[in-house]
Amino acid sequence: MGPHPAVAAIRLAVRRVLHDVITDHTTGHTTGDEPLVLVACSGGADSMALASALAFEARKLPVRAGGITVDHGLQDGSETRAAEVAGRMTALGLTPSEAVAVTVGREGGPEAAARDARYAALDAAAERHGATAILLGHTRDDQAETVLLGLARGSGIRSLSGMAAVSGTSGRYRRPFLQLDRQTVRKACIAQELAVWDDPHNSDPAYTRSRLRHEGLPALEKALGKGVVEALARTAQLSRDDADALDTWAADAETAVRDEAGALECAKLFGLPPAVRRRVLRRAVIAEGAPAGSLFARHIEEVDRLITGWRGQGAINLPGRVEARRQGGRLVIRQG
Repeated sequence: MGPHPAVAAIRLAVRRVLHDVITDHTTGHTTGDEPLVLVACSGGADSMALASALAFEARKLPVRAGGITVDHGLQDGSETRAAEVAGRMTALGLTPSEAVAVTVGREGGPEAAARDARYAALDAAAERHGATAILLGHTRDDQAETVLLGLARGSGIRSLSGMAAVSGTSGRYRRPFLQLDRQTVRKACIAQELAVWDDPHNSDPAYTRSRLRHEGLPALEKALGKGVVEALARTAQLSRDDADALDTWAADAETAVRDEAGALECAKLFGLPPAVRRRVLRRAVIAEGAPAGSLFARHIEEVDRLITGWRGQGAINLPGRVEARRQGGRLVIRQG
């Protein structure tokens, strides 16, 4: 008798990603070392199911498997809990398995600060252990929530594209479960009798994503019927394809709208389609030092008005102490 259908589904998803990792590693390396793949595991159902599937599939493939759990230090007993999660990963056969403590700042709000600290710790762990990839347990439900959060921010089509299946430096981060719903992943944990920990932050209404998960999405499904999560996930993929195409167009157009000295010419920028022009402007602002995570659509709209609604207005102040001004038919962007 084969494994439970939910278990089979998560193993298949992980197997496909591992094959991709092995192929990428073989193509980019001349040594015969097996690639190391880490799982980022919080101890919750999604990441425990992912850790179990990674351990199972890695035994049959030319790949080493390990795990990292991040202790954010935001709750009493978090250090003990992180040690327990590391122990569970070791019991599954993941080596190395370690718990890493981080200090969470305040910039961007608690959720963003925790995420920044977590990814910094994961990046450091990958460098320390020489890992080729890190697997993340985001599901289709997480993708739907991300799309809705992007829609609420009004940040444009890139925000609606949600999370990429592959992201980070050299494709470090891989998300095998983006096509699987949260219920399937939980069923896999139950079928394997995996001990899981439900983070109280995930049900705390103080957090935006928690309110969306427990109030917003159920309300949408009640009003619109089942299938909202699947539709939002499809929207993410379609938006990502469109955004990628526009980004490529903008990258190609950027050279054409600069003069011989490299300055942006306002007349040439005006001639671009708005979606392409705003991408060129965003690229230019980031290149001068504005943090991408702090740069919102309203900032780019203000800069765009220097091109399309010029009435002699002064400099636009942007995140990272960057300013943009129109001067002599050129758009000058620099740190102030």
